[in-house]
Amino acid sequence: MSVTIQQLLYTEHPEQWWALAEHLGFRAPYEPTPEWGEFHADGVFAVHRVTGGHPPGSADIHVLVDDLAAAASALASFTVEREVMEGVGDVLIVRAASGISISVSQGTAPAVSHEISVQPLWFQADLAEPRAILEELGLHAGIASDGGGWIELQAAAGSVGLHAGEPKIGLSFEARGDLDALAARLREAGFAASVVDEAFARTIRIPDPDGVAEIWINGVQDDLHGYHRISS
Repeated sequence: MSVTIQQLLYTEHPEQWWALAEHLGFRAPYEPTPEWGEFHADGVFAVHRVTGGHPPGSADIHVLVDDLAAAASALASFTVEREVMEGVGDVLIVRAASGISISVSQGTAPAVSHEISVQPLWFQADLAEPRAILEELGLHAGIASDGGGWIELQAAAGSVGLHAGEPKIGLSFEARGDLDALAARLREAGFAASVVDEAFARTIRIPDPDGVAEIWINGVQDDLHGYHRISS
């Protein structure tokens, strides 16, 4: 299956997120509205108006596949519900034992730029289950921590980071190239971007327009001390 990761962000300030997406290097295939904006690069970043079940700053993972029937068959051993979503069609809702759910629908969105990628974070204590779900959908494990608390899974467009912790979906991005130059461009655009050296890589941090948490834009991880690449 060809797989594209769509990272959804729910917000009360869509215009600020549109501006951030544009300055990060995403491009909108059509004019966004206050209810929905879609931005493409390596994967899809979608900006959704808050709903009753999705407060400001919350995030979801949606997976686009080119064969929904094949995806349903591959996920047969997991808890899966099928819904019909207006404007989308048939959608599979995959529920993990932790209570986290992700959605899957048929569609494609080839990467239009590899300079910036979506990399939503799936937090829960047991990473084996989300890894198995995502691998059945066609993602491939890349870098993992030696301690077992982190696994990166790559799709044809975009990726998902699995992180040990309390169950939730978090927002993050991965940037290739000069992080200092990107941070400078973001500051020129009015975003308070700073570059921080983390143990795994350098990262840009920006205050969340919804005031919930910092936005992390991670550089590509080159230092594998404490990490390893998983062979395919």
